[in-house]
Amino acid sequence: MTMPNLSRLLTPRSVVIVGASPTPGALGNSVLQNLERHRFAGEIHLINPKRDEIGGRPCLKSIDQLPEGVDAAVLAIPGGAVLGAVEALAARGVGAAIIFSAGFAEGGEEGLAAQAAVARIAAEHGMVIEGPNCLGMVNYAAGVPLTFVEAPVLDLAGRPSVGIVSQSGAMAVVLGTTLMAKGLGITVSVSTGNEAASGVEDYVEHLIDDPATPAIGMIVEQFRKPARFLALAERARAAGKAIVLLHPGTSSAARESAATHTGAMAGDWQLMKTKVERAGVILVDSLEALGDVLELVTRAKPVRRGGTAVLTESGAFKALTLDLAEQIGLALPPMDGATASAMRAAIPDFIPVSNPMDLTAQALVDPDLYRRTLEPLLADDNFAALVFGIIQTDEATSARKFPAIIDAVTRLAPDKPVIFAGLDDGAPVPAAYIERLRAIGVPYFPSPDRAFRALRHLARAAERDVSRAGAEPVTLDLPSGVIPEYRAKELLAPLGIPFPKGGFAASAEEAGAVAARVGYPVAIKAQAAALSHKSDAGGVILNIADAAALDAAWARLYDNVAAYDPGIALDGALIEAMGKRGTELIVGARNDPEWGPVILVGFGGVTAELLHDVRLLPVDLTADAIAAELRLLKQGALLDGYRGSPALDVEAVATLIAALGRALAGTPAIREVDLNPVVVYPKGEGAVALDALILAE
Repeated sequence: MTMPNLSRLLTPRSVVIVGASPTPGALGNSVLQNLERHRFAGEIHLINPKRDEIGGRPCLKSIDQLPEGVDAAVLAIPGGAVLGAVEALAARGVGAAIIFSAGFAEGGEEGLAAQAAVARIAAEHGMVIEGPNCLGMVNYAAGVPLTFVEAPVLDLAGRPSVGIVSQSGAMAVVLGTTLMAKGLGITVSVSTGNEAASGVEDYVEHLIDDPATPAIGMIVEQFRKPARFLALAERARAAGKAIVLLHPGTSSAARESAATHTGAMAGDWQLMKTKVERAGVILVDSLEALGDVLELVTRAKPVRRGGTAVLTESGAFKALTLDLAEQIGLALPPMDGATASAMRAAIPDFIPVSNPMDLTAQALVDPDLYRRTLEPLLADDNFAALVFGIIQTDEATSARKFPAIIDAVTRLAPDKPVIFAGLDDGAPVPAAYIERLRAIGVPYFPSPDRAFRALRHLARAAERDVSRAGAEPVTLDLPSGVIPEYRAKELLAPLGIPFPKGGFAASAEEAGAVAARVGYPVAIKAQAAALSHKSDAGGVILNIADAAALDAAWARLYDNVAAYDPGIALDGALIEAMGKRGTELIVGARNDPEWGPVILVGFGGVTAELLHDVRLLPVDLTADAIAAELRLLKQGALLDGYRGSPALDVEAVATLIAALGRALAGTPAIREVDLNPVVVYPKGEGAVALDALILAE
């Protein structure tokens, strides 16, 4: 379905409240109060069969009495009456409807059927439906508050602003409150609820095209159209618009909650994370971080590649900062070279040059110290951002410090983020100082931990390698179903994926010929599409030393499989040369029907499950980017040599994974690929995939 124009919902010229009420606190009354407070300039129609007027406005008895072509309807009525109301609104040519009521897809089969009927009506009549099970929307820029939550009137002039798109209405309100408390504006806030006939993707697309919205904050429990969202995220990145996303679901309990909350089937969170971050989305892990990162991307200068410099006033806090930076992975490069020389000239001899730098209490008697130490840091390209970790204490102390810092930033006009973090949350800082900081593009944080964590989110985004592999995707001609090992290797080997020397044999005689060609000792592995787990059936025999042993192994192999499952008919066996031992990795791939292809890599053996030491990779990474990802594994230090062990051939593994990525990208019919184990040898000696299995549709 092509999505109708959202303008009839977001910027309506006429509105009808179905279920209007004179009772304070009632949903219909709250919507009307919002419209009047915002001085909505369009027509307002009220429908209540039991009232002739409400607040001096006439009431219609039914939807049938509406004039043709009202833009937007708000349904403040019980869920059981919604379907009939939507049908009646469609008949009158109403362009959009907001459904507050719950009890649809999240409420069982009956509710699911009712929601499907709402979606059908919307599709047939070109209506935009927001909800059901939502809190409505507020277009602050246009003064259109179609929600029952009290919506303040915002003056957006001169304010950095954010667009909010959330499946949860309550969380949209919470985020809006947070952003307003930070002095930020909100252009549009939409809660999509169950998304019967419009979803987060539709509103994100609208906001990408809105020049007044430089950043989008999202709270999503399940993307219903992942491929479309990824394409939109790429568009947003190209347009220079940040999308900051909070997506619950890392725990099994949260995934179950999402299913009951919004009627969504929760997906694979790690897969989602891999895909959205590749598309340029900044994924955060808390409501606090969502608001904090949105403030940074809208108020401060962009964060580029590089480390962070910290100026503070406490040696103990300096140590705490070093601890936290190591914990969260925030780079704090040393001050050296010209920067160290300039800093040495700027500070008293008793203050050592370091990062973080403890300025002590010296600035109380020498407030220009802030400017003198800030200046060389802004000139040093090793530092992408600077954080002031300042003790505020009381109004008198603030009066000594804030004006000097504000003056320093104003005079130096930095082209990188400068952030103010108060060490003593709750100190009585005059609001005028915070407002002046914000006016010059300096976010104010009540906690340094929050400042550092928010900055790390943006530093990670700046560090991402967004380059894409230049090799063309490869299309494999695959049969459907499980493709056994010997056939999978025949398909994958031409891509450059290395396998042991060997070949397929349909008889004991052919097995002997293959073994003679590759050389003993060999392994023999049973081959059949129905035998995915060969070892369980005794279908793998290793270290066969000679021809006689091979003949015996061939017979034993067939006997083992017949005893395991008499219904399995073997195609034959794969004969391969035994290789030397090395470090085992697991490499797998999956072509998710919604999110698309992704590759899994990790260390093999029991540690894969015990430590969850795996990473998901996009299929279009360059070999260099793949190598960098491999080193981020928990045991990644083993790859470059650890305590005397040799460095491993990471480049060979990266080349193998890149080749697999080309097959995944070019062959949507692939559902899964399993290369387990992949044995990697010391640097320069390569890697080899011992097993291979493909599942195709």
